[in-house]
Amino acid sequence: MTRVAIFMGSISDEPMIRPCADVLDSLGIDYEFTVTSAHRTPERTAALVAELEAGGCQVFICAAGMAAHLAGAVAAKTVRPVLGIPVTASALGGMDALLATVMMPPGFPVGTVALDKAGARNAAWLAAQILALADKDLEARLYAAREGFKASVDKAAAELAAKK
Repeated sequence: MTRVAIFMGSISDEPMIRPCADVLDSLGIDYEFTVTSAHRTPERTAALVAELEAGGCQVFICAAGMAAHLAGAVAAKTVRPVLGIPVTASALGGMDALLATVMMPPGFPVGTVALDKAGARNAAWLAAQILALADKDLEARLYAAREGFKASVDKAAAELAAKK
């Protein structure tokens, strides 16, 4: 069952958003990863949301640059959590996408993460935390991942201390 949907507004966003899929893979979370546009393919976007929601999708992750309306368009079609990843795609350095993603009307929230690859990773981690509310096995995998983060910092600190 697809538990998370990852939508990108353009295939050119794929290198920035691939880390989202990588994190979900590492946690064993099933997902759909596709391109759909709030502007160029609004019917496709609405149909995907309806189809995935009917199939049990629990979290939608939407990445878009510039006008970045994809997350808002998805939020308008579902009451499931929607997470937005603003993508740097214009001369404005991503500020346009950030503002478009974060400024949603009341009742249609989009949880907005950081820009680009860091945001892609955190969107996956946040989706996993949402899913873990009802999945104790996933919660355990999240705690194990956190222990791995801690171990990597401890290792780096020890290696640095050894260079003195």
